[in-house]
Amino acid sequence: MIINAFRRVAGGRQPTTQISRSIRSYTTEQPLAGEARIRQKLTESFKPIRLQVEDVSGGCGSFYAINIASDSFKGLTTVKQHRLVNETLKEDIAGIHGLQLKTATE
Repeated sequence: MIINAFRRVAGGRQPTTQISRSIRSYTTEQPLAGEARIRQKLTESFKPIRLQVEDVSGGCGSFYAINIASDSFKGLTTVKQHRLVNETLKEDIAGIHGLQLKTATE
């Protein structure tokens, strides 16, 4: 019913929305560039046994999920493991909104 009323007001035309094709050109980096940069830093610093880095923000690079296992974490509490990762990614973390971090030794 609401749609029919809208059509009468709009002169019988279907409502349309146009999205500019140039929106994508305003992004600051390629969608996977942030993941690759984080993966490289963590690989160099921790020589991980397992490493997963995923942009879970829909591709805009504002929220990452990281799952890392490394012998570098042996004997450290989870808090200390996370501090090491946070220190390694300090510059990257300054430019994002959130980070989900899971660390392990195996």
